[in-house]
Amino acid sequence: MPGGVAVFDFDNDGRPDLYFVNGAPLPALRKTGPEWHNRLYRNLGNWRFEDVTEKAGLQGEGYGMGVAAGDYDNDGWVDLLVTSVGFSRLYRNRGDGTFEDVTQKAGIPASGWPISAGWFDLDNDGKLDLFVVNYCRWNPATEPFCGDMRAGYRTYCHPKYYEGLANTLLRNNGDGTFTDISRPSGIGAKVGKGMAVAFADYNNDGRMDVFVTNDTAPNFLFRNDGNGRFTEVGVGAGVAIADDGKVLSSMGADFRDIDNDDRPDIFLTALTNETFPLYRNLGSGVFQDMTYRSRIGASSMAHSGWSLGVYDFDNDGWKDMFTANGDVQDNTELFSSRASRQRNQVFLNQGNGTFTSVLFGEAAQHRGAAFGDLDGDGRVDAVVTRLNEPAVLLRNTMGEGNHWLALKLTGKKSNRDALGTKVGVAAGGREQHNHVTTAVGYLSSSEKLVRFGLGKAAEAELVEVIWPAGGKTVLRGVKADRVVEITEE
Repeated sequence: MPGGVAVFDFDNDGRPDLYFVNGAPLPALRKTGPEWHNRLYRNLGNWRFEDVTEKAGLQGEGYGMGVAAGDYDNDGWVDLLVTSVGFSRLYRNRGDGTFEDVTQKAGIPASGWPISAGWFDLDNDGKLDLFVVNYCRWNPATEPFCGDMRAGYRTYCHPKYYEGLANTLLRNNGDGTFTDISRPSGIGAKVGKGMAVAFADYNNDGRMDVFVTNDTAPNFLFRNDGNGRFTEVGVGAGVAIADDGKVLSSMGADFRDIDNDDRPDIFLTALTNETFPLYRNLGSGVFQDMTYRSRIGASSMAHSGWSLGVYDFDNDGWKDMFTANGDVQDNTELFSSRASRQRNQVFLNQGNGTFTSVLFGEAAQHRGAAFGDLDGDGRVDAVVTRLNEPAVLLRNTMGEGNHWLALKLTGKKSNRDALGTKVGVAAGGREQHNHVTTAVGYLSSSEKLVRFGLGKAAEAELVEVIWPAGGKTVLRGVKADRVVEITEE
């Protein structure tokens, strides 16, 4: 299932850095070298990276799972929440290249199986709150045998053998501590087998809503009702199960406007023979299953997807999708015609509601994936983790000749990270919409810049920024092919 990866700028030098989550024994059992620990790599430019893990104090411990990046204390330096089997760790960025473990001081709970996490501002008070996705109750001492003893092989057990868990919602108190509001918010009332979390204001009421994928259980869509309360509306909204009534092994998710209609859609990954569902936001709180109509259903059927990202990879003005693929089992060949190792996949948006699938790269058991412009050329690159192999850096070479625009937003009235801020861009006769989020895919965290492909347009006629606190910033005649910094007034 692991491990996650974060693309984030920990030293504010303008170059996205990389943080990988691995598995390591607890201190009392540690006999292996540092290669098993989490790793932080500083981006030196020109596709060169420096391992600064020990200096930063981010080695971690335990069986690591995921990572979420966000500036929870509004000091201008991005912090990290790292999930592991049985506990999480909150690392505060001191701003000098080092991080401080503030888990206990902050009141981060240590129980269950936290797997993914994401930062968002649930009440628009300018302080980032934390949503932690929990998987299931697991005890290695009572693990059942799954597989075929007579044939001589073992497999990872189906989720049906384990009891699910409710997710955790932590409100930021603004003094470096958090309060667990899972129960009073309504989040704790729903038990699932969570895998990933994504945020968007799907009903355009000014509050960020929460989508959670569940493994072999209906997905959750938590509508933010304000005053710290959420209502789970997944079934009524049409995103809890597939259009044919099947409950999927849902994995990663991204929650963005894919068809340029100013309504956030949902794209998620699942396992072989389940497809990668695409849900189009129709407005009025309802989504339409577009998986087969979009041609994603047939081209994803044979693959198992984990992390993913919705970005305009070729800068043509239409968002595409990337999926990190690999079977859930590492010995699938022993009992099926499938392959354990699979190639990654890009679904190129044709601008008419359909997508063209492209498989690429070497086959592997890919898991985490995060996204950002690692070399400053205006194209979104990817970094993907692989089980028991080195990670893969993927340089984007698509969209030659197309223009782009990236926005670096800083909030003052709202949170400094500007998470949740909505952006609309008009260029070349087309409108596009996006919002600031780092919670992308599965176990992973991506850069917070908002990016737009402009196609052949050399400028954006209009850029409209709607801040979480309600203010608006409007720019006209913005030249393309650069990063524009905008600060909330």
